[in-house]
Amino acid sequence: MTLEEKVGKTLAELGATDAQAVESLFAEVCAAMEAERRELITRGAADEREREKLCRKLRDRWLARKGGLASLIDENWLKKAAKESKPVVGRQFNELRYAAASMEVAELVQGVKVVPAPETYMPQTNQPVDVRVSDHAAQVASGLTMPVGPPTDLTLPGYCRPLGSIHPVTRVLREIEEIFLGLGFTIEIGPEVESVYYNFDALNIPETHPSRDDWDTLYIDSKTLLRTHTSPVQIRSMEKYGAPLYIIVPGKVYRHDNPDSSHATMFHQIEGLAVDEDITFADLKGTLDFFAKKFFGERVRTRFSPSFFPFTEPSGEVSISCVICDGQGCRTCKESGWLEVMGCGMVHPEVLQHGGIDPEQYTGWAFGLGVERYAMMKYGINDIQLFYQSDVRFLEQFS
Repeated sequence: MTLEEKVGKTLAELGATDAQAVESLFAEVCAAMEAERRELITRGAADEREREKLCRKLRDRWLARKGGLASLIDENWLKKAAKESKPVVGRQFNELRYAAASMEVAELVQGVKVVPAPETYMPQTNQPVDVRVSDHAAQVASGLTMPVGPPTDLTLPGYCRPLGSIHPVTRVLREIEEIFLGLGFTIEIGPEVESVYYNFDALNIPETHPSRDDWDTLYIDSKTLLRTHTSPVQIRSMEKYGAPLYIIVPGKVYRHDNPDSSHATMFHQIEGLAVDEDITFADLKGTLDFFAKKFFGERVRTRFSPSFFPFTEPSGEVSISCVICDGQGCRTCKESGWLEVMGCGMVHPEVLQHGGIDPEQYTGWAFGLGVERYAMMKYGINDIQLFYQSDVRFLEQFS
């Protein structure tokens, strides 16, 4: 009985009623599959096209969804097996499927060699064609030697693949991190899928605040969302480490914004948090002024303006003298000479309490900035969408 006839029958029809008989049948199938694979590898193919064709034909014989030997075994042996035989048949079938991975086209192609066609002797006109196989060609066909080809020039240079470069956003992100690491801060990260509590409630953002509306925040469900800022990690870090605490929090954030030259639904932020005894707004101003000079250059000047954020009190906006016109006034700074670069403020007592820190003993300050905005100012880029389009012509400028 041929293999095709056996897989077309059930185990009961084949008389395989015990585990030993089942294992014997599956061993026979595995042996036949391996024999056909080795036969193809030994035979080889005349060219790559024939190799692909032969490999695909063998693969379909065993693994095709309709009519493949493995699918027939599944249909006739496994599914129609008696209840008491199911465990052993299922185990043997799983082992067969594992072994059948070697019958995939990609695996077969790696093992099948392309053997050039035998040399042909072309006689003079009006004489019959006599096909003669040279000794070398016979050795090639048997796998005893490699086909003879033009000699390889080992002095030629190798193939060089073009190397990529660090993305400008990543480059700026690392530069900012290095500055604050030098000041003694540590880096903390947190989940991008965040709870409403950590993203809003613990940060003293009331339910009536506009940022909690559906048209500003991407909600997953009523209690879960894609974080709109990296500030939730501040609460998580205070809960985890307590005070004193000096951290920066880089990461991706998400907003329900319409993409344009200055807005994107996903971008990067860096939050900073310092909590300790006797920390004042003067410490905040000195730290951010130092950071601005390290990042933009010693000539840059900083300016602090009052603002409002639910999680800080008092709050402020930080501006720097325009890096394009050096504070003289231009189109970039709208003739004002100043560019707004981040928000900051003293941490609200309610936020400290949510983080498990006593506001009577400790104070703190925080700031937040957009990494893409800093990259745009540093490299003179006028459209934030360029960062996400994977245009090699754009990215090659930063190699």
